[in-house]
Amino acid sequence: MNKEQYPYLINPNKISFEFVSRGPKGDIRKQVRYTARDPGDFIFNLGFGDLNELNDQLDDFTISNNGDRDKVLATVAATLLEFTTQFPQAFVYAQGSTATRTRLYQMAITQNLEEIEKRLYIHGLKNGTWSKFVVGVNYEAFMVLSK
Repeated sequence: MNKEQYPYLINPNKISFEFVSRGPKGDIRKQVRYTARDPGDFIFNLGFGDLNELNDQLDDFTISNNGDRDKVLATVAATLLEFTTQFPQAFVYAQGSTATRTRLYQMAITQNLEEIEKRLYIHGLKNGTWSKFVVGVNYEAFMVLSK
């Protein structure tokens, strides 16, 4: 995707990525983690949030409001493309930590759908059923797979 994004570091395990959000609230360390749901599984959960430097834990409930939402989301999307390039057989599950965040992710997907569909299959979960992502349908979660 051709959106402005932050440079990120890829951890040696190639399943976590770190970057720094820069804005009026200062520099905020962010992390994106791809975690297998079960050992040996090819379904990975995309976890994203502020990195708590005291305990190295990911905080996906904090609202940073650093004025760079689109740049942050573009960076998360870039890590998703990097991850699916490294692990093309992986299914990646994404759901916001709140309904509002899930809606935000859906809006970002909708705005970039044409570009996303060049590289990924994308499905949405609604009422317990997965189906191909359709603009205008409110989903509870998303799943992507590399083409």
